[in-house]
Amino acid sequence: MTRDVHGILLLDKPLGMSSAGAVARAKHLFAAAKAGHTGSLDPLADGLLPVCFGEATKFGSHLLDADKTYEVTARLGERTASADLESPVIEKRDLPEFSQERIAAALAEFPREYLQVPPMHSAIKQDGRPLYEYARAGEVRERAPRSIVIHELTLRDYRQPDLRFRVRSSKGAYIRVLAEDIALRLGTIAHLTALRRVAVAPFAPERLWTFAEIEQMELEQRRALLLPVDAALLACRRLDLTAGGVDAFRRGQTVEIAADGPGTVRIYAAGGGFLGLGEVRETGRLVPLRLIAAPVNRA
Repeated sequence: MTRDVHGILLLDKPLGMSSAGAVARAKHLFAAAKAGHTGSLDPLADGLLPVCFGEATKFGSHLLDADKTYEVTARLGERTASADLESPVIEKRDLPEFSQERIAAALAEFPREYLQVPPMHSAIKQDGRPLYEYARAGEVRERAPRSIVIHELTLRDYRQPDLRFRVRSSKGAYIRVLAEDIALRLGTIAHLTALRRVAVAPFAPERLWTFAEIEQMELEQRRALLLPVDAALLACRRLDLTAGGVDAFRRGQTVEIAADGPGTVRIYAAGGGFLGLGEVRETGRLVPLRLIAAPVNRA
């Protein structure tokens, strides 16, 4: 029997499983009435997939927009149509003897803001169909480039032909395309052979939970793993309301407050639980943005 479960699980999604499949499995293991993920991770990638339960699902969009960090392995000198292991190698080139210094310099020189063309093997839709359907039919579609930001790009190791690097990027970045673009600057081609997500801002945990570990626990032990509903929102300022302000806020009314400038804020009942998100306007009024059904205390 399911029940209302609220919080965020930092799941170590295994290889070969879709994000939707991972959420369905987690929902079952936690006997939760409602669950969702916060930005898909391909079946050929593993690592951090924050799974939101109950009231936490209302704030998953903040993680969709967050920076993400990956540990990447790319094989230089080989190209596949999908830029990863989903499709066979279709081109090979001889590689020069790249030094570690040459590789590190290429990463350091790579533009930190650039226009990236999404791959054909992606879920972006054109005329109602995802691009990967056109790709599988051998059709190439025009794709508009997207502006992305690379916050960090560092060499981990290079043992020819495999290049390992770490990247922290803005939302919307395709790491497969990034690997190809890095290879292009080196005068060669590449495709991904491994991709692990290690952080989704604000989460950069040392500890993720695997399904194997979770399945060995009792239900209450599993639920004790969950981070509080507001854990994804800690970059927003905190604002505590008086009893009267809480009542008005929960009715969806604007509230007169004293605040340090405009912006999005986390709202709490003074001495109590989390209530939702609001926006402080220049006028000093608090406007409700997203409310939870009932106050939820932080763990």
